[in-house]
Amino acid sequence: MRSGMEPVKIAALYQFARFDEPEPLLGPLHEACEREGVKGTLLVAQEGINGTIAGPPAGLDRALDAIRAITGLDALEIKFASATEMPFLRMKVKLKREIVTIGDDSVDPLRAVGTYVAAKDWNALIADPDVMLIDVRNDYEYRIGTFKGAIDPETTSFRAFPAYVREKHAGDKNKKIAMFCTGGIRCEKASAFMLQEGFSEVYHLQGGILRYLEDVPAEESRWQGSCFVFDERIAVGHALVPDTSLTLCHGCRQPLTADDCAHPEHEEGVACRYCAPMMSEARRTSARERNRQVALAKARGEAHLGPEAQSERAKA
Repeated sequence: MRSGMEPVKIAALYQFARFDEPEPLLGPLHEACEREGVKGTLLVAQEGINGTIAGPPAGLDRALDAIRAITGLDALEIKFASATEMPFLRMKVKLKREIVTIGDDSVDPLRAVGTYVAAKDWNALIADPDVMLIDVRNDYEYRIGTFKGAIDPETTSFRAFPAYVREKHAGDKNKKIAMFCTGGIRCEKASAFMLQEGFSEVYHLQGGILRYLEDVPAEESRWQGSCFVFDERIAVGHALVPDTSLTLCHGCRQPLTADDCAHPEHEEGVACRYCAPMMSEARRTSARERNRQVALAKARGEAHLGPEAQSERAKA
């Protein structure tokens, strides 16, 4: 930890709710967080709120109290973590169509969701040979860590999940399905969708991988690898300790291992083996100029606050 500095407290939160007019909430939420020195992103839609924010411990707690008061929500699902550095550049509060995008307005987690399974009971469930275990996250998340025996849907966004289910699992509607995601929010919608499609027995990990890594001792864990998180920590392991072996591609915001960085198509700060084949020369030139500006700012002892590259991909 930096000398004389208090730790940064991080909160990943969400709650599905009915907001007939969510837009008036944006200003008060932003002001409440800014007042406490809290940064990060909150997404607000007619279906609820979702986001990850960070700040000084006492300030973050006060901001969370303010969020509850402003929204009228008293059942926020929150996972806490800590860091030695602020993982966000600024505070953003955005109005969205969905707080996690599945792209189907008929999917309503407030109407019906799968059966919640607490972290302490998860191992017993997925040890059942009759259970089909599905990782609801995207391919780049699965690549760096997942539960032993989990199916990879090979999706690049959560929007692709409904098509994946209809194409690959139409004949599995009577099977016992167990699903998991980063913080639980994607599973709320995924399980609601699957029940709507006629699946009879759907379970999901309550609080997601983050809760499991926090609550289940490493020696009892069935988790393998690291869990990608959507901030500058990149990924965490057991007890939510950041995995410092990974870096982040500035081109596509995917997590990279040492082997990925050694790949011939990797160009530091520009592109990686996963996005290089699709990247235009104009975009490469822009990224190289950004790198130059970052280096100049660093030489002056300043932070480079250009356009933020933080991904808008679905969170959990």
